[in-house]
Amino acid sequence: MSGWIEGDVTANGIRIHYYRTGGDKPSVLLAHGVTDNGLCWRPVAEILQADYDVIMVDARGHGLSEATPDGYRYEVLAADLVGVARALDLQRPALVGHSMGAATVAEAVALSSGLARCVVLEDPPWLEVPRTPAQREQRIERFQANLEKQRQMSHQELIEFCRAQSPSWPDNELEAWAQAKHQVSPHVVELMGGPAQNWREIARAIDCPILLIAADPDRGGIVTPRVADEAATLWRDGRVVTIEGAGHNVRREGFAPFMSALTSFLREHS
Repeated sequence: MSGWIEGDVTANGIRIHYYRTGGDKPSVLLAHGVTDNGLCWRPVAEILQADYDVIMVDARGHGLSEATPDGYRYEVLAADLVGVARALDLQRPALVGHSMGAATVAEAVALSSGLARCVVLEDPPWLEVPRTPAQREQRIERFQANLEKQRQMSHQELIEFCRAQSPSWPDNELEAWAQAKHQVSPHVVELMGGPAQNWREIARAIDCPILLIAADPDRGGIVTPRVADEAATLWRDGRVVTIEGAGHNVRREGFAPFMSALTSFLREHS
């Protein structure tokens, strides 16, 4: 992280923290998943920084960003991200997001024409069938229980817990993951109970090239082949890459093929 910039901006009326590799290069803005933080993108940023000015954002209620009591809905998170891009005067950045961050990126670009030169969506929560109210309530209960359990663990206990739960993850993923669990606000649970993103409408509205990176549903991937096939009929300019053997945390479980797909796409659209 030597030489990286760290700071805060006011975006959508709140304080958002970010990390930045810097340099006069095309910009790439990275949006993390729920309960993670911006530094969870560090292994990716360390590779991209040679060719890009990489910005890693702590989402609302995550990392060192402001934790508001509400606002954990995709349209608000998207407005936060647009605000960051404008506050930092980013000129048509590439937007890359994982899970919650992927949904945020997609919504931001769909709502703000001309915002990005391209988007990369790492296993966004695009569901074939929306969850029922009962399923959303169960999701809230599980999320709260897991969050409380993790908040009671020490940093080292979290690292060992993650290593046991996700043995395929490289060691350089564990520190930031553990740190993020002590930083995330309980208010984030609002996102778990909210309605599913209308991804079909979003996919139609995105006005730049899209790379959808999917995983193996049998290993926890959210985007199924059926969803990927349908998305391909909706967007204007997109492609799908499926990383075999990886689950929802695609880059953490299939880093080399993920980075190959990502860097190839970014080169094509820089």
